[in-house]
Amino acid sequence: MPRRLLPLLLVVALTWACAEPPDKEMHQAQGAIDAARAAGADEYAAAELEAARRSLSQAQDAVAQRDYRLALSHALDARASAQQAARTAADEKALARGEAERALAETAAALTQAESRVKSLEDVKTAARAIGSAMQTLVEVTAIVQEARAALAGGKYVAARDLMKGQLERISAAITDLDNAATPRRRR
Repeated sequence: MPRRLLPLLLVVALTWACAEPPDKEMHQAQGAIDAARAAGADEYAAAELEAARRSLSQAQDAVAQRDYRLALSHALDARASAQQAARTAADEKALARGEAERALAETAAALTQAESRVKSLEDVKTAARAIGSAMQTLVEVTAIVQEARAALAGGKYVAARDLMKGQLERISAAITDLDNAATPRRRR
């Protein structure tokens, strides 16, 4: 007789275990979502964070329908997605910061080179139009570099990185224009 009771006891135990809403797991999922947001997941891991929010919402809907097993499953999924969002956000944030810092350093070096080139051409009073155009570019890029540095200091790494896109090329083009203006043209 005890062997026949074992399956019945197992069913009763499983039913009893899922007779309560998974409040603890849902709170853990919400905590993981909050931690992911604090880590910057809104900006750096939006898809993973949205998946976590969606799973938590599904868990809440399942609780409302008294399907606690399904609610538990969704709550666990929400927590896992939120934890993944936090990891992804940390990785992406570090990557964006590194890219922004590298772009700033390269652009600052190119600015120094371009300013030196302008100075040497001003001394020989060569190609005033090329110098004026280059100076305008350098002033514009310098303002963008300052804005990018402020964004970087404020933890807005993606904004800083995006501001720096194309600036190195602009300086390189200005240097090329200066070099072309400094090279005397041969008359035929």
